[in-house]
Amino acid sequence: MSYCCVECGASYQKWVGKCSFCNNWNTVVEDNADVKVMASIGKKVVRSSKSTPKVEFINIQDVSKNENAKRLVFEFDEVNRVLGGGLMPSSAVLIGGEPGIGKSTLLLQIAKDASSKKCPVLYISGEESVIQIKDRANRIAKNCDINLLNVTDLSSILLAIKTLENKNAIVIIDSIQTVYMEEISAGVGSIAQVRACSNEIITLAKKCGVSVFIIGHINKEGQIAGPKILEHMVDVVLYFESDDTGEYRILKSIKNRFGTVGEIGIFKMVENGLAEVKNPSELFLSKEGGSRVGVAVACGMEGSRAILLTVESLTVKSYSPMPRRNVVGYDSNRLAMVLAVLSVHLKLKLYDQDIHLNIAGGLKISEPALDLAVAFAIYSSLQEKPLPHGVVFIGEIGLSGEIRPARFMEARIKEAKKLGFQKVVCPSQTKEEGNIFIKNIEEIPKIWGKL
Repeated sequence: MSYCCVECGASYQKWVGKCSFCNNWNTVVEDNADVKVMASIGKKVVRSSKSTPKVEFINIQDVSKNENAKRLVFEFDEVNRVLGGGLMPSSAVLIGGEPGIGKSTLLLQIAKDASSKKCPVLYISGEESVIQIKDRANRIAKNCDINLLNVTDLSSILLAIKTLENKNAIVIIDSIQTVYMEEISAGVGSIAQVRACSNEIITLAKKCGVSVFIIGHINKEGQIAGPKILEHMVDVVLYFESDDTGEYRILKSIKNRFGTVGEIGIFKMVENGLAEVKNPSELFLSKEGGSRVGVAVACGMEGSRAILLTVESLTVKSYSPMPRRNVVGYDSNRLAMVLAVLSVHLKLKLYDQDIHLNIAGGLKISEPALDLAVAFAIYSSLQEKPLPHGVVFIGEIGLSGEIRPARFMEARIKEAKKLGFQKVVCPSQTKEEGNIFIKNIEEIPKIWGKL
């Protein structure tokens, strides 16, 4: 028995953890005939020939835009936002997420919307029969005009894609882990199969001018199963996940060649599919009105979207030699930094306190703009006095105690005012009328009196 690296094709007499030729880990597998086929995929093999092949190129100034280069804008504003303004023609989009999160549901709704705009849609499923897809369509996408194909062999899929050439069509692969190439004897869903099949599908789709959505399963670490190169092949990588309550779904862009990385779209699972959440700030703000001890409102950024968040803090007398620091939804390292600054510059006794910090709504965010809200929430909990209602805190805290402005300050302040907040506590460098300015951490007691 011999072994071979799926990345470079190097052969070994016994299994090794790291390939000594390409220096990749966990790429050496049992040598089947398919592995060498796998290693050569994507590489142009030059054979000796009497005739010299011609290479044609085009100057970038000669490339002209046409009507087919326009983005396809869906009815889902949340999807358009994450894609960077709509679906770019001939693009490859990879969507990953946990089982049952709603990946197939979302793409079926996108397929219905695209078909209503006279865009040919081919839904290729290796996990469900056409009857099962039809049953789901009757519930969430009635009267949709899409074509169904229930196959898993790559040759049939490539043949179907060729029939859509130059039709500005959309192909949905559900999922890439079910597709197999006959020339590769490795199991369905293996690294060799996923890499080979995805490369062939993406290459042909771009050649034919077809956009393709690829659904990918995730492993136990939460990453898309298969080779990491799969994420390099596609143009857009999206992750579909749920919040802590399981009621809402968050679509986030991890990679986007045509838009901003980090954009999020928020949906709610309802009886007839996924519904957009138009105002996500209402989702992450506390539902209880009035003022509460240890609660402050911050404004974070996800991509280009400003979202108001509720920061909750609770300090409890600790009887342990090592006080606890429990953090949910926020960076524990940033919390340690904020606590150190409060201890040094405000002389707060935090060494004997258990401190619990939570970002309400289940959103995970660690940007510096939340530092000021975290500091005020902890100060409120220690003083056992609530912060007034209708105030937003925006600012980054430096180790010297200085309060610095965050990026997109104008967008954050605009979002706060739009939702009815009367006061914004922010760094003094920010020139905006009606705000309360704070220059350094020592001014917290003074600002407290103004609130």
